[in-house]
Amino acid sequence: MTDVARLAGVSLGTVSNVLNTPNLVAAGTRERVERAIEELGFVRNRTARSLAMGRADTVGFVIVDLANSLFLDIARGAEEAFDTKHKRLLLANSDVDLVKQTGHIELFEETQVAGILLAPLDAPLEAAQQARGRGMPVVQVNWPGGDDACGVVADEELGGYLAAKHVIGLGRRRLVFAGGPFSLSAVEARRRGVLKACEESRGVEIETIETPRITVRGGHALGVMLAERPPLERPDALVCASDALAFGAMQPLLAAGVSVPEDLAVVGFDNNRMSTDSPVRITSVGQPGLEMGRAGAELLMEEISLGDRHEHRTIILPPSLHERASTVGGG
Repeated sequence: MTDVARLAGVSLGTVSNVLNTPNLVAAGTRERVERAIEELGFVRNRTARSLAMGRADTVGFVIVDLANSLFLDIARGAEEAFDTKHKRLLLANSDVDLVKQTGHIELFEETQVAGILLAPLDAPLEAAQQARGRGMPVVQVNWPGGDDACGVVADEELGGYLAAKHVIGLGRRRLVFAGGPFSLSAVEARRRGVLKACEESRGVEIETIETPRITVRGGHALGVMLAERPPLERPDALVCASDALAFGAMQPLLAAGVSVPEDLAVVGFDNNRMSTDSPVRITSVGQPGLEMGRAGAELLMEEISLGDRHEHRTIILPPSLHERASTVGGG
């Protein structure tokens, strides 16, 4: 900034005003400063600016998997909320890797962002807890909070309940819930919701199948297993813990001559692009990603502004059912 001021023949304060409050600077002076900035290739040091002002205008968001459109929606919702407060959002994809997740948290802490949003793996959150212990606000999204942190989640159990109630309402009586491992908190919550709906419904049978993963490959193996059963031993409804699992399962089932939804109604979870790109569009339970992102951002900004006066809490948002051809027909 000193070099820019010298070249433009102005004070440091004028350069600062051009960068931060340009409306306060006369047009001719502003143009001289901007020419000097361009000639010198000046780029402001945001970290130094944050230290000088005592606050940062950037926040970090560590996301478990950017390939999942749910997390893109969460990021968009968060960015919308931060934009209203003139804060910049920096994204980091941990790509379902705990080491990368830890590294991203540490990097954001080192660069002194104002706070961190974290959509984590289903794994211990030691790095986040350590960052909080050093004074860094961290809000969890798609993961509940606790005594030391805020969180935003969708009601996963309600989602499973809605999925099962939907197919039961269509007259299906032999249900399978598939997903796994059941040790994953979201999968287990969805399973509980399905079981609850079945327990409330007379004459409904439910079978649960634990899969190693909720991926397309895991779904394909599931579909092969169900297709190999005699027709009378197959379910008439399949509720999957993810759209990827449902998508993968339908391929071998359709190839074996099982008609969807006439013989088998299929419901997925997440309402991502895979549900609409499938040859038979998949009915899916969707989490409110945009709303989750906005809520997480608002919690983080509240914690940043209130400090020790902030009270940690978890916000639970309702999911919604998106009916498509895999249960109601119609292409």
